Amino acid sequence: MSITVYSKPACVQCTATTRALDAKGISYDVVDLTEDNAALSHVTELGYRQAPVVVAGADHWSGFRPDMIARLAS
Repeated sequence: MSITVYSKPACVQCTATTRALDAKGISYDVVDLTEDNAALSHVTELGYRQAPVVVAGADHWSGFRPDMIARLAS
């Protein structure tokens, strides 16, 4: 399953999310929403207005969600 973290600079929850993924050994791609208008449109269409937005297969969520990250590791 591919995992994408849509992030923005100086985002505390974004950093917490990528650190938690790293700690669990989960690979992911990071897309900077301030540099990619298509990505910004995509997460807006999903209904999100804050970063990070994590898309993992068919699942997606916004914010730092250790519970969702733990589900990815199992």
